[in-house]
Amino acid sequence: MYDFTIVGAGIVGLSTAYKLSLSYPDANILVLEKEGRVASHQTGHNSGVIHSGIYYKPGSYKAKNCVDGRHQLVEFCRENNVTHDICGKIIVASDESEIPTLKEIYERGLQNKIEGIERIDQQQMKEIEPYVNGVQAIHVPCTGIVDFVGFCRVLADKLSESGHIVKLNRQVQNVIHSNGSLNVQTNTDSFKTNYLINCAGLHSDRVARAAGVQSPVKIVPFRGEYYELTPEAEHKVKGLIYPLPNPEFPFLGVHFTKMALGGVECGPNAVFTFKREGYKKGSFDLQDTIEVADFPGFWKLASQHWKMGIDEMYRSYSKRGFLKKLQKLIPSIQLEDLTGSPSGVRAMALKPDGEILDDFYFETTDREVHVLNAPSPAATAGLAIGDEIVKKVKENFSLV
Repeated sequence: MYDFTIVGAGIVGLSTAYKLSLSYPDANILVLEKEGRVASHQTGHNSGVIHSGIYYKPGSYKAKNCVDGRHQLVEFCRENNVTHDICGKIIVASDESEIPTLKEIYERGLQNKIEGIERIDQQQMKEIEPYVNGVQAIHVPCTGIVDFVGFCRVLADKLSESGHIVKLNRQVQNVIHSNGSLNVQTNTDSFKTNYLINCAGLHSDRVARAAGVQSPVKIVPFRGEYYELTPEAEHKVKGLIYPLPNPEFPFLGVHFTKMALGGVECGPNAVFTFKREGYKKGSFDLQDTIEVADFPGFWKLASQHWKMGIDEMYRSYSKRGFLKKLQKLIPSIQLEDLTGSPSGVRAMALKPDGEILDDFYFETTDREVHVLNAPSPAATAGLAIGDEIVKKVKENFSLV
């Protein structure tokens, strides 16, 4: 019998297990992961950015947990020798028409108390990133990069050292309520537990349904495709270079990211994929596709953003189209400077009316917490989200 069972060994699941182990040192904690290693999906397929928290609506889960989580993340990395670098970022206004949006983001950053941010002119921008093109920018010195997979390995090791269990190759298929406890059935065996925390990311809505929670939220997968700069072109990027985000869509646009383990990543775009783990062009799963096709929220989203969808799909199949977007930030980048890089898949949570859930979203019962939306900056905010889930555990499970 376990006290707490966490589904998913990505950064949110492992952070939650770690924080529970600190709050309840005598508890017996189990983490179930369907893959053969931790951080296999969203955590291990993102660009490894330590986000500052500058973009997010003041007072939102995102804003509060990103800033708190960033401080915790950096401290944890320093204490545990996880590879990271606080290299800074610039957010670039490419022309005068974008300056009002730049001002809004800067003011939001001040509201969110992002330390050290400043608006800089073209000359100051060139001193930080000599090859960048733009008229003004925001310098965000507290943004950085990190090896999130390495971070998760350390979390898993700490859990094991404390006597807790991380079981791999265990896909949760059903959750049965019986005599005041839960029986969690996987593809190979089953486990009894008092409480369940669902941090299954791309499959979080399915795990919730398996536990009997009929949430209106559906996970719709979007693939983010990347290129990397060739070693000969890497010198053109010193840190992180971002465009101004589209306020109508929860993606930050294609950008340049110096990576913690070496190299410079360019991207991502955002294209619908016909498979929840559809990391390759042409990925297809019939069940995943039928689920999305039967969901009215997807068609409402598509009707609202079809022009953007076509634009993103064009860049998916046109390297030259992708390059054009990158050249808005660094005009000297050429086709021969780009080489292929692995893709990621983002779990976008939609409501039936087509609304994109832009903030962290939880559903709870008296024995379960389901994390049904943990979008970016969830990796940065992982430890703070763990704290948030511990609070929900105490409130909803009547634990002290």
